[in-house]
Amino acid sequence: MIPKAHGAGLLLWLAAVSCARSGLELPPECTESGATVPCENACGYGSATCVNGSFTACVVPEVNRECRDTCGTGTQTCREGAWGACAVPPVDFPCSNACGDGLQHCENERLGYCQVPVVTRACASACGAGQEACLDGAWQPCDAPQPNPPLLHTVIRDFTPQTNPDFEPNLLGRRGDDPYIVATVLAADDTPAYSDDPRVHTTTASTFAEWYHDGAADMRIDDVTLQLERSTDRPGFFVYDDEQFFPIDGRGFGNYANSGHNYHFTLTTELTFRYSGGEVFSFTGDDDMWVFVNRHLAINLGGLHERESSSVSLDAHAAEFGITLGDDYLIAIFFAERHTIDSNFKLETSVADRGSCP
Repeated sequence: MIPKAHGAGLLLWLAAVSCARSGLELPPECTESGATVPCENACGYGSATCVNGSFTACVVPEVNRECRDTCGTGTQTCREGAWGACAVPPVDFPCSNACGDGLQHCENERLGYCQVPVVTRACASACGAGQEACLDGAWQPCDAPQPNPPLLHTVIRDFTPQTNPDFEPNLLGRRGDDPYIVATVLAADDTPAYSDDPRVHTTTASTFAEWYHDGAADMRIDDVTLQLERSTDRPGFFVYDDEQFFPIDGRGFGNYANSGHNYHFTLTTELTFRYSGGEVFSFTGDDDMWVFVNRHLAINLGGLHERESSSVSLDAHAAEFGITLGDDYLIAIFFAERHTIDSNFKLETSVADRGSCP
């Protein structure tokens, strides 16, 4: 029970505290100017003052506390009943990317990109030396003189099923990959050497020897060229892509039966390149395809198969192929179209012919 002598004052004090906490105007019983009553808000405990018959808002001294955000540790201040934002001084953090070591600026809870000073290094193309710069974590293209797309001069030998039984054979037991036809190193005359592996599906060593040698079984055509173009989606790459690859239609022994195309032929071509590092060579097509780098077998797609793909990174096989950066080497390509009904041929490479420099 509240004593009568003090009940009114205590009730006034409780009302004042309640109003201060709720933010409502304090009661009008404020009659003594300058009198104070205790109060509280989000910042802590303080007092309200009686001024002209009304109590002021609750006044609490400013208070600080430690806080953290993305950028680190800072200070948060409470004034007028509310906590302000966490104030963290701008700071730079060490960072690194593909270009090296740098700093990452953080301010206002936002972490910027890793800023690394621009660095350069020497580079080269098939046509000469240059520089490449590293920006925003990525190496930019080399500014060395760039070669033009290679133009491949070919030798095509046309056959018929009557002149060589390896062409248009009965597919029974012969369909699919045949990776055992050739040896892993070119013969002394720089043509594929027959492996004599018993798993080979060609007819004989002598019929295979006719594929890439002039003789009575074939008709030689050597005026066909393959012009590669710059790749539209792979910078630094060149591509030749023909979904209907019939380069000697109506020539040689003529088109096969009622097909409308001359199917039975082999193709040989080569290019000399300077090994600069990073080169890749890819082929997609049917039927047989062999690619030799410095006389070593790099792509083996032998056999009467449907459209297939294979790719080789020269860096990954440099020791096997015996190639050294900065030196010139020969890539030899051997292709055979031996069976109906399709013929497609796609080369994609970053290897550049030394003869195509501007």
